[in-house]
Amino acid sequence: MMALEQVLAAVGRVDRQDLTLWIERRWVRPHHEGGGYVFTELDVARVTLICEMRHDLAIDDEAMPVVLGLMDQLYGMRRRVRHLVDAVSAQPEEVRRAIAAELKRQAAED
Repeated sequence: MMALEQVLAAVGRVDRQDLTLWIERRWVRPHHEGGGYVFTELDVARVTLICEMRHDLAIDDEAMPVVLGLMDQLYGMRRRVRHLVDAVSAQPEEVRRAIAAELKRQAAED
């Protein structure tokens, strides 16, 4: 967990005003604790990503929530697929073979 000042120092490409604005816009959602913000490792990674998208890719403030929303959906789907893979892996061999055969059949139809 990092305080706001630590995030500013660690990322280096964002100032307090912009980061506060991103929090207000809910692009970044740190915990509010003891009168200040506390950022997880994931929050810091998101701040870094927003900096890269703004500075390197020139994504503007109007497009940013759309891009972040799509990325959140993608990460959510990846998490669900991992859970599905884990659930299938926990099944008996016969069930795993049946699932693999069905996936192969469906892929052939695409």
